[in-house]
Formats: sequence, C-alpha cells, structure tokens
Amino acid sequence: MSATQTAAQTVTTSTSVHSSVYGAQAEARNAWVSKARCRASDPDELFVRGAAQREAAVICRHCPVILECAADALDNHVEFGVWGGMTERQRRALLKQHPGVVSWADFFAAQRNHRSAG
Repeated sequence: MSATQTAAQTVTTSTSVHSSVYGAQAEARNAWVSKARCRASDPDELFVRGAAQREAAVICRHCPVILECAADALDNHVEFGVWGGMTERQRRALLKQHPGVVSWADFFAAQRNHRSAG
C-alpha cells in the first residue's frame, strides 16, 4: 500500500469515526430537545436582554431537561439567550468559576450524586 493510499485510508477512517460520534451526539441532543418545555414556545421569548432574561427563565423551572440544556449551552459556550434556566450572565459566571470543566453534563451528574450521597 502506498503512502497516499495509507493517508487516504486514515482520513476516511477518522472521518467515519467522527461522523458516527457526531451522529450519536446529535441523536442524544435531539432526544432531550424534543422533551424541552420551550420547544413549543416562540424562540424570541428566550432571546431577550437584561432583566427580561430572568422572567424568560421561568419557563425552564419545571422543564424535565433543564440540566441537559444547561450543559449543552455551557459546553458550547452559547453566548445569547436563556438556556437551562440560566441567563447569559449566569452562564459566563459559571464558566469563569469552573474553567477546568470539560463536560458540564458530567459535572452536573457528579454534583447531583454528591448531594444524594450527603
């Protein structure tokens, strides 16, 4: 096998692995998004400024996927709108407070387990 063929095979393999990982992530995201309370709301209601963000976050209070939504927004450094019941300012503060967090879903799960054990 030539070096070109080996390189092409490596790219194809890594692309396939990336596509399947991305596909699994996309499926998992679609699963929780379909359960979100805001899915039937006007998106403009969640993309407001200032104090109106706290009012907009009320819709998140009883959402069954609030942690998944918050983790997704934090992992992807979403700058605008209310996500997971958090305003833009709250997300920035949390990111600043915990700069080493790699996975916010894992972080939230660990916090939940710690509270359950204590």
